[in-house]
Amino acid sequence: MFDSLTDRLEGVFKKIRGHARLTEDNVQDALREVRLALLEADVNFKVVKDFVERVRERAMGQDVLKSLTPGQQVVKIVHDELIELLGGQATALDLKDRPAAIMMVGLQGSGKTTTSAKLALRLRRDFKKKPYLVPADVYRPAAIEQLTKLGAQIDVAVHPSQTGQNPVDICTAALAEAAKNGFDVVIFDTAGRLHVDEALMEELASIKAKASPAEILFVADSMTGQDAVTVAKSFNDRLDISGIVLTKMDGDARGGAALSIKGITGKPIKFVGMGEKLSDLEIFHPDRAASRILGMGDILTLIEKAQTDIDADEAAAMEKKLRKAEFNLEDFRTQMRRVRKLGSLEGILKLIPGMSQVRQKLGEVQMPEKEMARVEAIISSMTKKERVNPKIINQSRRERIAKGSGTTVLDVSQLLKNFTQMQKMMQRMMAGGKMPASGKMPKMPRLPGEGGEPQPQDPRFARTPGKSTSASKRKKQKRKKR
Repeated sequence: MFDSLTDRLEGVFKKIRGHARLTEDNVQDALREVRLALLEADVNFKVVKDFVERVRERAMGQDVLKSLTPGQQVVKIVHDELIELLGGQATALDLKDRPAAIMMVGLQGSGKTTTSAKLALRLRRDFKKKPYLVPADVYRPAAIEQLTKLGAQIDVAVHPSQTGQNPVDICTAALAEAAKNGFDVVIFDTAGRLHVDEALMEELASIKAKASPAEILFVADSMTGQDAVTVAKSFNDRLDISGIVLTKMDGDARGGAALSIKGITGKPIKFVGMGEKLSDLEIFHPDRAASRILGMGDILTLIEKAQTDIDADEAAAMEKKLRKAEFNLEDFRTQMRRVRKLGSLEGILKLIPGMSQVRQKLGEVQMPEKEMARVEAIISSMTKKERVNPKIINQSRRERIAKGSGTTVLDVSQLLKNFTQMQKMMQRMMAGGKMPASGKMPKMPRLPGEGGEPQPQDPRFARTPGKSTSASKRKKQKRKKR
């Protein structure tokens, strides 16, 4: 989301780091560029004005101007102020009551229903809570059915709401049912409208009065930019929301909503939706978001994603297989799926410090997601016996696998060839810890053109018997003829 803003700010800070000594003029020039970058990112102009003024006051201090690394000091100031702009620190949900009610509000199409299911999954999986989903949108067609299906997918109970019921009655009945059956958290998926109107606000105010929710979370589509900020202010003025959930943060919007909404409403961003999967809901950490915006990466989020998506026991078992060089196509497919669970390769690169410059140098080079999907399709078209022992795959089997995966026989053969080479390399690496009986380490195979002696089996390097390819010998033969 913040890619264009990150690129602009990196260019500004590269210039300012190049100055051995800062003056008021070059600080003002840098801040002018920062102001333009934020405005182009659709950040509210009042927020931009206050932000730049705070940075200017701190950056013009004598401690910064006389510092040995003034450029780095200015970057640190911008980083600190960005953290404050985004909320300062992560804000936890208030779940002291039992059952604790969470009311999801927002306009139609902002993603309330899906976010409700995502939040329920997060509470069950990470916080060990027992959530109860309540469909309270009786107006949108299939809204109740949608939440019911999502609840079944994540194994969370859903209240049996009916379209003819009053939303306020649904919520009060659901609270009583939750208390009776030992649920920890009740999540109300309320109705939305295409725009803010009095009827919507009256209904939400009635639910708030009757259910007394511990949290009122405003769900906003971050792709709508400043409109999301305006709507959030309207909801906050009427309902006094406790926090904000921004959806579609993995999109290509400019990020103005995320940078403006805390400054305008005074309420923290608590969660962000980072994808379409039900597991793609993250706790919002202002310090990590600020680091991403400035191209510093976010290694903590990457570690958390790995811990969540990769099973420790499975990883240990795979390590043993690697050590024994027993890695087969079944294991290879498993590893590919684990990597893809972490998200796109481009998304992973964004979380690694220093990789933003690498991504810029790569330019428009596409990440190999499609290639990985094609390889997985080929492996999945094999029988388990073939995946465990690829040597049994003959020509007829290759034709069947190619047909089943929608690829060619050449693609299947190339995959098997590459995998065999990888297996041999791994076996050599594992054998590297012990010296062979001959006392010499095995040589890695060389490809033609990589140096060393050419492989004798390669016909391109075969020589005709009795003829020399040496240029000096050919010259001697010509002299003798003369």
